[in-house]
Amino acid sequence: MTSKILVVEDNPTNRAMLKDVLNYYGYEVIEAKDGAEGVQLAREYMPQLILMDIQMPVMDGFAATKMLKSDPQTKNIKIVSLSAYSSNEAENDFLKAGFDDAISKPIDIRQLPDLVKKHMG
Repeated sequence: MTSKILVVEDNPTNRAMLKDVLNYYGYEVIEAKDGAEGVQLAREYMPQLILMDIQMPVMDGFAATKMLKSDPQTKNIKIVSLSAYSSNEAENDFLKAGFDDAISKPIDIRQLPDLVKKHMG
């Protein structure tokens, strides 16, 4: 069984890069272009991990994560924030908001596989 990862990112270039890297490592990637679509696809596909951008149209990553973490069906899915904010304070804010971890942008694709493995169990 292939492990599913949902990438919620409004930038098509970032989405494509994440998909290519994750596919290379054998993960099935589902893509969403905003938080609302991300919530819908998370409920539909029940991925093991969600990589969630913060600033997006329609619904931002904070609101989407709050919805997913408050839903009994999706509350145990690991969610990692993707953000250009990389301070310790910002990372603490993400963890307080319900994210399980944070990756700062630009994403280091050499470190991404290890971070994904850490959360896939």
